[in-house]
Amino acid sequence: MYELTVESAFEAAHRIENYPGKCAKLHGHNWIVEAIVEGTQLNELGILVDFKILKAALNKVLEEFDHQYLNELENFKTQNPTAENLAKDIFYKLKSADFFTGDTKLKAIKIHESPKSCVTFFD
Repeated sequence: MYELTVESAFEAAHRIENYPGKCAKLHGHNWIVEAIVEGTQLNELGILVDFKILKAALNKVLEEFDHQYLNELENFKTQNPTAENLAKDIFYKLKSADFFTGDTKLKAIKIHESPKSCVTFFD
């Protein structure tokens, strides 16, 4: 079994409604996002998924969030844009990418809200 990871980032603001503390106020993060893929079947070049292709697909998903007020996005009108909900949203958007072949699949999305705090979502 192989596992590979690519990393990208976006900057965005949010607030956590009804949170009993500072996070209820408007604030921003430099979000770091890792996409983790796993599988066993390498292509004829010995590659599971081309890093370049995976990173481009992740960047395309993250464009929606970059420099946005996350609370205003359609996906977060009925739920708080927490790191947990962001990780889940990004996971399902990237999972639908058409470059996964054979038994290769998106294993997880890890999103860092700060250098010392992160969430991992997997299905």
